[in-house]
Amino acid sequence: MNNKRWWVVCWLSLGMVIAYIDRVNLTSAMPSIGKMMSLDDEQRGMALSAFFWTYTIGQIPAGVLVDRYGVRLLYTLGITLWSIASACTVLTTGLWALVATRLFVGLGESVVTSSSLRYIRAHFAEKERGFAVGVYMTGTKIGPAIGLPLAGFLVVQLGWQAMFLIMGLGSLLWLGPWLGWVKKDDPAALPAGTGAGAEKTSIRTALRSSVMWGIIIGTYCYMYFVYYCMTWMPQYFQKTHGLSIEKSNWFSGVSFGGMAAVAAIAGWVADRWIARGGEPIFVRRVFTVSGFVMAAMQTLSVFTDSKELMIGLTIASLCGLGLATANYWALTQTLMPGAVPVAIQNTAANLAGIVAPWLTGWLIKNTGSFDAPIKAVGFWLVLGIFAYSVMVRRRAADYVR
Repeated sequence: MNNKRWWVVCWLSLGMVIAYIDRVNLTSAMPSIGKMMSLDDEQRGMALSAFFWTYTIGQIPAGVLVDRYGVRLLYTLGITLWSIASACTVLTTGLWALVATRLFVGLGESVVTSSSLRYIRAHFAEKERGFAVGVYMTGTKIGPAIGLPLAGFLVVQLGWQAMFLIMGLGSLLWLGPWLGWVKKDDPAALPAGTGAGAEKTSIRTALRSSVMWGIIIGTYCYMYFVYYCMTWMPQYFQKTHGLSIEKSNWFSGVSFGGMAAVAAIAGWVADRWIARGGEPIFVRRVFTVSGFVMAAMQTLSVFTDSKELMIGLTIASLCGLGLATANYWALTQTLMPGAVPVAIQNTAANLAGIVAPWLTGWLIKNTGSFDAPIKAVGFWLVLGIFAYSVMVRRRAADYVR
């Protein structure tokens, strides 16, 4: 069991890679699709954000269902739905058909985070949970790191229709090992309350805590920056710096790849600190706030005319945010057990996924540059620093433990 659980975590990370590849592939295809469908920047932003409408709405129901039916069934149904929906993008000929496929992709992917983090809580103690979450969360960065360049390559070489077919239907291959390794009697596959690590927190209890609201605010701010980078950063490199699609996606891939490495290392270092006697909540808050501070450096790019410095700040800030990645998710599990708090947190995360692509497109359309979107990112990151510094503390969560 001890070795298998790590293989499952790696497989869950690969599942997240696949989920993010299917999430960002539209970004690489958008120049071609947008031209074919005659979409303006605001309409492109709407299409890029559509995934997050159902993905966000589905988070809390998915968390409740994961606690009720276990991770095995819900993840299987979810990946089947989103893979087929992604492949069906080839059938779209207009904006609303494109939006419809993204709604189904979002609905299918809504089970991923609740299922994965419930598995980790059921199988890993506090002193090793940060690294387990870090390994899992590398998938959220490796996905864009691989997905953006790969999708761009496939679009250039084979066309956007072939890209969606290959990436969509290929995702279903993940199911074989998943169903083989996570049996029906696995603690995480059982309903909450019937196995090890099956503690849970109700929606009402979670939302009564100021800690939960601090997590909601901080997570929204974190993910606003991430989703801005996922959906608009390649176009920022193209429009502001004149880079090709291939080079833009390569720089984006480097950024997310660096963030993945930092996330895993930061989770491991935090675990070692905790194992040596560090107070878990304090340790994970230190890493979380440090990551937000590093990410806020990206705002400095609007105050320089140096292309090299602008690109460098963008890459460094996204890598620096990796300090927070594993630790802010592990912190939620420390304070509030069960899939429901994770689902609430991920709802906040993906409200940012709805807002960031659309608001960025609107700001570019009305200002003619990326300066305003970059300043908006800085505002949210400063608010996130406040949330995790002031609101997310042990005393506010004691009564939900």
